[in-house]
Order: sequence, then structure tokens, then C-alpha cells
Amino acid sequence: MLPWLICGVLAAVVLAQNVKIWMMKKGISEICEQLGERLKGDTNNLLFVSTRDRHVRRLAAELNVQLRLLRGQRRRYLNGDRELKDAVTNISHDLRTPLTAIYGYLQLLEREDLPDNTVRYLGLIRERTEALKLLTEELFRYSVVLAAEEERHFETVSLNGTLEEAIAAFYAALTERGIAPLIEMPDAPVTRRLDRAALSRIFSNILSNALKYSDGDLHITLRETGEILFANTAAYLDPVQVGRLFDRFFSVENGTESTGLGLSIARVLAEQMGGTISAGYDYPMLCVTVHFPPQ
Repeated sequence: MLPWLICGVLAAVVLAQNVKIWMMKKGISEICEQLGERLKGDTNNLLFVSTRDRHVRRLAAELNVQLRLLRGQRRRYLNGDRELKDAVTNISHDLRTPLTAIYGYLQLLEREDLPDNTVRYLGLIRERTEALKLLTEELFRYSVVLAAEEERHFETVSLNGTLEEAIAAFYAALTERGIAPLIEMPDAPVTRRLDRAALSRIFSNILSNALKYSDGDLHITLRETGEILFANTAAYLDPVQVGRLFDRFFSVENGTESTGLGLSIARVLAEQMGGTISAGYDYPMLCVTVHFPPQ
């Protein structure tokens, strides 16, 4: 009788432990599922577990504390980011008025009969003023791009057609520099749902970059997969510089008229539309790749 009693007690203990383990697993599974949802979405809901196991409930309580802290930090970041964008927009906008006035005074001075040294100094001032004006305009455009994500107008766009239009717009400038672009495109249209204006801006910024930095060639390839490759010789570059091409305000020394924002803007626009943009370097060839995968 006693052995049976002991077996019964052991069976009850094992059953109780198995139930406890099952409840703990269930509670942890609930936490895992809810935690992913809470982190992805902008919600004030906290984690809830159905189990009464004190260890699992304590884990959920500690995670809820961290969720509250994370949400507070996220709100502060978004508010600060929005304020920074507004500040950049306002500053770049406010700089336009004094820059216009400076240009006006420079034009008046250049009409005067001035010594050669003064004329040379005025030329340097004009050159630096033009660089500042270019940077101001790019800052304004960059802040507008960052703030316009929710205003994108998506439609079915032909990558072929938009790319051809961009190349045509730059063709005269390219040929003036002795660059005869080699273009490869499929006969069938490659279409994606994108913002047409943003796509044109991406192509224009990349072509502008090639116009400044190419050693005299440009090979453009559109693939049926939605990849667009812009390859050109750039013997003066190195892998470190190429790795920073999409950083804000970075420009290689050869680009004396560059603000370092063109490719950065292109990357933001591509990501806003679900695409990617990257650069690779295999001496002496630089290749910038834009990819819009099928949706």
C-alpha cells in the first residue's frame, strides 16, 4: 500500500511541476508575442500575461517598466528630431535674404573701377558666396525631403521612362565634359509603385554626382529586377571615401562645388519608397546601385 501511495504522491508532484512549466512557457510565449507588437507599433498598451506564476508576472512587470521608459525616450527623440528639422528649414530659409543682398552688393562693386587685387578678392568672395548659397539650398531641400515622407504620391511608374528623362536632362552637360553614357535597358517596361518626382530626384542627384566625379565615362544599366547601376571610373577614390558617400555633408576633395547632401538626399528618398541605394568600389570603378524590389 505504501509504495502505491508514494507513487501517487510522486505522480501528483510531477504533474504539478509539468503544469507549472507549461504555464510558464505559455506566459513567456505571450510576452514574446506582445513585446514584438509593442515595439513595432506606437501604442500605450502594456504587456499582459494570463498565468499566475509570480516569476513570469515579475518579468512582465519589469519589461513594462522598460517599455514606459522606451516610449518616453522615443517621444523625446521624435520631438527633438522634428524641432531640428524645423530649425534647419528656418535657418536655411532665413539665410536666403542676406545672401541675396550680398550678391547685389558684389554686383555693384564689380561695376566699379577697382585695383587688380580688389577684383581678385571680390572674385574669391563671390566664389565662397556661391558655395554658401548652394549649401543653403541643399539644406533647405534636405529638410523638406525629411519632412515630406507622409506626403508622397505613389503611382505606377516606369523606371525605364523616368531614367531616360533624367539622362536626357543631363545629356548636354555630360557630353560637354566628354562623357558619352553607355545605356542598357530591357525592352519591356519595368514598373513600380513610386513617387515620380522623388524617383526623378534620385536619378538627378546620382547623375549630378557622376558628372562631377567621373574620370570621363558612365555606364548605366537597368535590370528587370528593378536594379539601376551607375558605374564610372573614379581612380582618385578609395574604399573609405566610397563608404562615406551617403553621409551628410561628406564630399571628396575633387568635388569643389559639392555640398555632400546630394547622395544623402537620394538615400532618404529611396528608403522612403521602400528601396535601397548603395555604393561599391573595385579600383578604379565606382558603382552606385539603386534597387526597388517588386511590391
